[in-house]
Amino acid sequence: MQKKLLEFLSNFITLERRNLFEKVLSQRTNYITVVLEDIFQPQNASAVLRSCDCFGIQNVHVIENRNEFTVDKEVAMGASKWLSINKYCRKKNNSMDAIQNLKKQGYRIIATTPHKEEQLLPEFDLEKGKAAFVFGSELPGLSEVIMKEADEFLKIPMFGFTESFNISVSAAVVLYEIAVRLRNLEKDIWKLSETEKDEIKMKWIKASVKSSHLLEERFYKEHGIHRRD
Repeated sequence: MQKKLLEFLSNFITLERRNLFEKVLSQRTNYITVVLEDIFQPQNASAVLRSCDCFGIQNVHVIENRNEFTVDKEVAMGASKWLSINKYCRKKNNSMDAIQNLKKQGYRIIATTPHKEEQLLPEFDLEKGKAAFVFGSELPGLSEVIMKEADEFLKIPMFGFTESFNISVSAAVVLYEIAVRLRNLEKDIWKLSETEKDEIKMKWIKASVKSSHLLEERFYKEHGIHRRD
């Protein structure tokens, strides 16, 4: 029934937009994901969202411990509308909650930090399995929880006096390198499944169509289905 609903709602967007959705979905991935831990600067956080969209990363995981995550619309340029943003803000230890959830989904937890020498970005093994790249605020860095629970540590090569990039630059550098290498793999392990594509497409169409909830109600009524929301 969800497939039929998707087909029904697709009639309310232009052919050009439908084709654009298909084109973008063909380059989207859940093989890698981004985790933002306690980011307090809206500009930096929003710039990361923009990079995720540009490099085809669909899911972003946001951990709110002390700081609430807010989006600067001028910086994000609408990127948050097309991403799946998963927030962790309801428990005492939201960082652990996020890590446990990601590990259940089969992700390796990759802590990005300039203070560990385990591996440099060009050496990162993409074929080893799904990866969640965790970025923290510039001054405090990643929490002890993340550092303890991380499966691997990743460092960006640098050649100057400054010891680190800010978070938005770090994320952009990492995602560019990973995104390009993903698409050069012989196996299409990074691509979305048809089910994942349909779920995302449904979200995008609902975000694009005015009063989509009314159209959805009309669809179910025409098919004699009573919904319990």
